Amino acid sequence: MKRNVVESLLGALVLLVAVGFFVWAYARADVGDPGGNVLSAKFDRIDGLDVGGAVRISGIRVGQVLEQRLDPVSFRAELRFSVDRSVELPADSTAAVVSSGLLGGKYLAIVPGGDDIILADGDEITFTQSSVNFEDLLGQFIFSQTSGGGAAAE
Repeated sequence: MKRNVVESLLGALVLLVAVGFFVWAYARADVGDPGGNVLSAKFDRIDGLDVGGAVRISGIRVGQVLEQRLDPVSFRAELRFSVDRSVELPADSTAAVVSSGLLGGKYLAIVPGGDDIILADGDEITFTQSSVNFEDLLGQFIFSQTSGGGAAAE
């Protein structure tokens, strides 16, 4: 009888620790709506940028990507993202999909402009720069080297 009580208490302790771990992990995972102003932007391509990805200004995270969809009229990628309410972006700000390193993930980089008009919740950033495809760049580099090198060798 005493052994059953000890096993039950030990099982309850393990469950309590597991629940505590999941609560801690959820709080640290930046899951859910982060709040802030929701803005949008359209791009020709957003390769590697996923929902939940970071939105950064000068390398500092100020928001996250909330939604991505294909515009059925223009066939451009449309992003909806949040930006912290304390960050007031001028209307002529630019958005670019950039890589955090050679093999790193992608994030949305915002470069503030100099306009006096401030973007409000629901506005769109119209000046955008799409994601660079490293495979295409590498292919262009390799083929330009082999075609140029072959002609010079003759």
